Amino acid sequence: MIGLGYVGLPLAMTVARSGFPVIGFDIDPGKITMIETGQSYIDAVSHQVLSAQTSSGRFRATTEFAKLAICDVIVICVPTPLTKHRDPDLSFVTKTSESIAATLRPGQLIVLESTTYPGTTDGVVRPILEATGLKSGRDFFLGFSPEREDPGNKDFETSTIPKVVAGDGAEAAALMDAFYGAAVTTVVPVSTTATAEAVKLTENIFRAVNIALVNELKVVYEAMGIDIWEVIDAAKTKPFGYMPFYPGPGLGGHCIPIDPFYLTWKSREYELPTRFIELAGEINSAMPRHVVDRLAEALDIRSGKALSRSHVLIVGLAYKKNVPDIRESPSLKLIELIEARGGRASYHDPHVPKVPSTREYGHLKDRPSVALTERTVSGFDAVLIATDHDDIDYASLAEWAQILVDTRNAFGRRGISGANIVKA
Repeated sequence: MIGLGYVGLPLAMTVARSGFPVIGFDIDPGKITMIETGQSYIDAVSHQVLSAQTSSGRFRATTEFAKLAICDVIVICVPTPLTKHRDPDLSFVTKTSESIAATLRPGQLIVLESTTYPGTTDGVVRPILEATGLKSGRDFFLGFSPEREDPGNKDFETSTIPKVVAGDGAEAAALMDAFYGAAVTTVVPVSTTATAEAVKLTENIFRAVNIALVNELKVVYEAMGIDIWEVIDAAKTKPFGYMPFYPGPGLGGHCIPIDPFYLTWKSREYELPTRFIELAGEINSAMPRHVVDRLAEALDIRSGKALSRSHVLIVGLAYKKNVPDIRESPSLKLIELIEARGGRASYHDPHVPKVPSTREYGHLKDRPSVALTERTVSGFDAVLIATDHDDIDYASLAEWAQILVDTRNAFGRRGISGANIVKA
């Protein structure tokens, strides 16, 4: 397993538990050290599970890519971010493929799991591997299987989530089916690697577009004096033809804010517009600014204080509840927007004790989470609920805070009301 992050480490544990000896590769020596001591840094993998697999000898981790030569199956689970211009950044995939090519031998199965645009496996990975003189389908075998991890979801784990698989040719397809079929409960074969790549994009575009729809409806209904949360709760009682999606302060995570733009980029090659997808992206990207506008309005109306002279507490730095993952979190953008308007921003998150290093928000690195006490909370001009973690004392927050701006309906869902609560 190359890349021992949110995708690679849970998959490594699943494959090891199915009986395969597994080597995990990562360029971060800190991760290797933690694994060697049985300490997991991913919520989906407990310390007990990791320790059991390392102590049994079924799993070991290394930074030495020369050991790829001894592996029969190599799975690529590396990041695929966007550039500043929203173009795909496949540098991690290409560098990893080059590392694999350095030790590639006949009989190996190479699998890409990283989310990408249709045609990457065949058009990017395959040429790098075939530059060695070995041929896909004859000497080595190539496949794609999109990751489907959902951090924080206790109802599913890697082994119980159906796995879409595809191979470059009939033999590769059979090997993909055999390998994943030994580790997960359900395998869903599709005809080509490009189809499998499109499956992943379709899943996340579906979510991005529907979230954009309810975000837009929230703004419209807000102007009409209608509560979007009440509308959704009533609409979802319909047993057919409707699926509930919920608004928020923006999109976060590595998938939904990024994956749609892989398709919009690829579609330009075919001179085809993707207006629907791009519009959804614009709506979702605009939500943090809308929330800050509502925050400024609430401060002005309720306390007569400008945002530029206010100190705001953001509750929740992670992009979704009950996880420590801050990738693409709208909370980071909220902090930036508040401070760009002259205000001060602090945060509380029980899962994120301090801000880790990020590419775009390096200036926030090591900023600590503040405690939620009556003295602390009452000292802020406003409290903004950005992520609705379960282990927050919302009743006390409602009692202590001067102004509460709730982007997740955290108080409404708990039956907590108050004149200081503003939905945004």
